[in-house]
Amino acid sequence: MMCCLTMLLANTTVVNAQESYSLSGTIKDINNGETLFGASVFFKGTSIGVITNEYGFYSITAPKGNYTLVVSYVGYTDMSKEIILDKNQKVNFEVTESSTQLDEVIIKSEESERVSLRKPEMSVSKLNIKTVKQMPVVLGEVDIVKSIQMLPGVTNNGEGSSGFHVRGGAADQNLVLLDEAIIYNTSHLLGFFSIFNADAIKDIKLYKGGIPARFGGRTSSVLDVRQKDGNNKNFALTGGIGVISSRIAAEGPMFNDKGSFLVAGRGSYLDLILKAAGEKNTVGFYDVNLKTNYSISENNKLYLSGYYGRDTFKFGNNFKTSYGNVSGNLRWNHIFNDKLFSNLSLIYSKYDYDLDIAIEQFEWISSINNYNAKYDLKYYASDKFKLDFGVSGIYYDFDPGQVEPTSESSSVNPLTLDQKRAVESGVYVNAEHKISDKLSVQYGVRYSAFSRLGGQALVDYANNQPVVYNTALGIYERGTEIGETDFKKSESIKSFGNFEPRASLAYQLNEYSSVKMGYSRVAQYIHLLSNTTAITPLDVWTPSGKYIKPQLSDQYALGYFRNFKDKMYSLEVEAYYKTTDNRIDYIDGSDLIGNNTIETEILNGESRAYGLELLFRKNEGNFTGWLAYTVSKSEQRTLGDNAGGPGINNGDWYNTAFDRTHDVSLTGSYKLNDKWTFGTNLVFQTGRPVTYPNGQFEYEGLSIATYADRNSDRLPAYHRLDISATYRPNRKPNKRWKGEWVFGIYNVYNQKNAASISFGQNVETGANEATRTAIFGIVPSITYNFKF
Repeated sequence: MMCCLTMLLANTTVVNAQESYSLSGTIKDINNGETLFGASVFFKGTSIGVITNEYGFYSITAPKGNYTLVVSYVGYTDMSKEIILDKNQKVNFEVTESSTQLDEVIIKSEESERVSLRKPEMSVSKLNIKTVKQMPVVLGEVDIVKSIQMLPGVTNNGEGSSGFHVRGGAADQNLVLLDEAIIYNTSHLLGFFSIFNADAIKDIKLYKGGIPARFGGRTSSVLDVRQKDGNNKNFALTGGIGVISSRIAAEGPMFNDKGSFLVAGRGSYLDLILKAAGEKNTVGFYDVNLKTNYSISENNKLYLSGYYGRDTFKFGNNFKTSYGNVSGNLRWNHIFNDKLFSNLSLIYSKYDYDLDIAIEQFEWISSINNYNAKYDLKYYASDKFKLDFGVSGIYYDFDPGQVEPTSESSSVNPLTLDQKRAVESGVYVNAEHKISDKLSVQYGVRYSAFSRLGGQALVDYANNQPVVYNTALGIYERGTEIGETDFKKSESIKSFGNFEPRASLAYQLNEYSSVKMGYSRVAQYIHLLSNTTAITPLDVWTPSGKYIKPQLSDQYALGYFRNFKDKMYSLEVEAYYKTTDNRIDYIDGSDLIGNNTIETEILNGESRAYGLELLFRKNEGNFTGWLAYTVSKSEQRTLGDNAGGPGINNGDWYNTAFDRTHDVSLTGSYKLNDKWTFGTNLVFQTGRPVTYPNGQFEYEGLSIATYADRNSDRLPAYHRLDISATYRPNRKPNKRWKGEWVFGIYNVYNQKNAASISFGQNVETGANEATRTAIFGIVPSITYNFKF
């Protein structure tokens, strides 16, 4: 920290010595007043420029003189202004979209060539929401999570799933943020859709590596999703009517034009369709997005945003469940001066589920709550040096479950699992330093601390081993209990602390290409307990503590970036290598449901992932899109260590459940004319690893299967083709109502991709047989979107 502050003072001194001045302000959309995140602001003919932050703020410092300032942003017309820089100034800009058509897609490079090649930012992908809306998806529902799965290094959990894996990491290793609030389950309808309503979303940014120091708590990636602020110019209404769900969003000015609001809602009517078809089952979801802001003064602005979503399922009279997310965030933006910007956030988020199984006569209720406070500052010292720093703290309240009988005659005994509490804090500093016209570096460090708090009794085990190896039976089993230790709420059961350095650099080879490299270390203190391959409502989160260590990940990346034909085409190639210590693994036959001593079911292992990613884009013209290819490996190893025994798979490396050797995605959009636009997705993936039985034997009249090594087999390769067509009727130029029809076909050639393969015996013949389960075949859809 002292080193960075010293450099800050040194750079500030240089700026003053050169008689430099600062130009600052915000960049907004002229039609709705939305601030633009990631807009390029630079002085033409120089290498002096910046990118606007999450709130559209920019600050440039340059020597005294006359300049032409250029503002550039994806899908917007470039704006220029002559600037006489002889004093510190504030200049705000409102830019105009390059097209006024409803959701027309213009895929361009996110930033100007000057910035994209020189910025020391690695393994970062940003999607324009207009691009997302154009991509074909299942049942016509626009889906942000499925869209990022078309990028290199990102794979899905299986057919119809909204979970995702990044560079060989598990689903719980992704930090998903909606307006800075942590989202623990990203799916609706058990994974068919994601919780993100595209009509309420403004920016989507995925960090696959080179995670900035301001983020912590997950070892694989950060998905940073920002909601719209709301139109502060005019009242606007947008929405759509689809096959199984509809949505609507309203926004407009308020507080005498000092603020704006956004209200968006979405709901399904699949249960009505099922009821009309005579089905007794009910399935449905709904969600609501809220946001408002108020300008206290030119330098102070308040934001209040929230989200509430819920899924409900009922299958006959024997099974029903519901789950959902709640989040809220109160933010205060403050501009101290033309160089220092700050943001204070108070955040709450919750995920809970309720499971009722009548046949087993029990109901299970579980939740996780967290309260988060964070304060971030950005200091624009000069055109060559910028500094980010801040602090954060999270209080966790884990309620793993309360299992209650649903009738007095139930054989299920009431069980309340131990409620767990923890505190996580972090402090960080990060510098972006332009050393020369060709070399830029970014370096920083985060220090994180975590404490598992008391308030319950913990079981003590002989030799402090909750899991031991039984040499006679050749299996891992529960350790010997020797008593309990009762911890008071004021006590800390176990504390951890980790330094997390981050660094990256960009070196521009010539006007058209550059190389980048980066390193990052990230600590993760909470863990998802699940031995399935997808996030389901029954998954339980647990903190690190006496028996569970925090995960520590180190990632190295090297990349080559190039623009062709005046940025019409671009190429990104990245290689990465990532290791993770203390990755949880499960013993054979582990029981995670309703278990109050989960430490008796797990071992600490390690994982590694490495691969090569290629992304080739066509950025301009009637046909735009990209080709993404990833070749990679993701493995895990778990030794017996203190528990004894050979470990999992005899301590050898084995494929993780989310290993994909080859992953190819092709996404394209073709504008035929002003009325018709066509889109397509083509996907091929190596089948995910699974464990198949490799033999059987009989014991006391029972047929018992034996299994191959863990994840030594694979499902068949996954592939599909999706297409869409968007029709925009003739419109009168001054007519406010704008509509479009979107026709889509998911899985055009009706490929029956295997979600799973199960093995059993035919009841009539007694012969062994394998059964393939496929979720989707061909799925047509039609959606009407409107804007007013």
